[in-house]
Amino acid sequence: MGDVWLVRHGATEWSESGRHTSTTDLPLLQAGEEAARSLRPRLADHEFELVLTSPRSRARRTAELAGFASALTDEDLVEWDYGDYEGITTAQIRASVPGWTVWSHPCPGGETAADVSARLDRVVARCAAIPGDTLVFGHGHALRGLAARWLALPVTEGRLLRLDTGTLSALSHEHEEPALLTWNA
Repeated sequence: MGDVWLVRHGATEWSESGRHTSTTDLPLLQAGEEAARSLRPRLADHEFELVLTSPRSRARRTAELAGFASALTDEDLVEWDYGDYEGITTAQIRASVPGWTVWSHPCPGGETAADVSARLDRVVARCAAIPGDTLVFGHGHALRGLAARWLALPVTEGRLLRLDTGTLSALSHEHEEPALLTWNA
């Protein structure tokens, strides 16, 4: 089993304004495209046995601009489905549900933490079956949850891992135990 490198897609209009974006397929902003291009030299000299991307255009475009246009799409890498909270901010949700976070409260009409955990466990298993390194292009909450599951923590512990747009992170091992190698770089 190799390392798993994670790339959060570049900035979109909604990621910049803090609006929850799961199923809405938004294009990258110019700054998001520039951030994706800036990843190309950081990734170019590394050999990946498997490259995966969320099917959402913002993740696929980030993969393309970073030099991985042939990345395989994996439905399990989509963002947490926010249901009724799609397109609105945490502050707007908290106006009616004080203290709400995706990590601690339900998303009416969307996915539960158990749903997200089950699909991210499939991604972890797919990556673990590869002897070499894997590169994954995806979304903020889903990649944070993926890191938590890699570390054998509940998916909700992704709450502890801030992940900015257009960043690179890596999951690895330390003495055969799952470990965080790089985060939010």
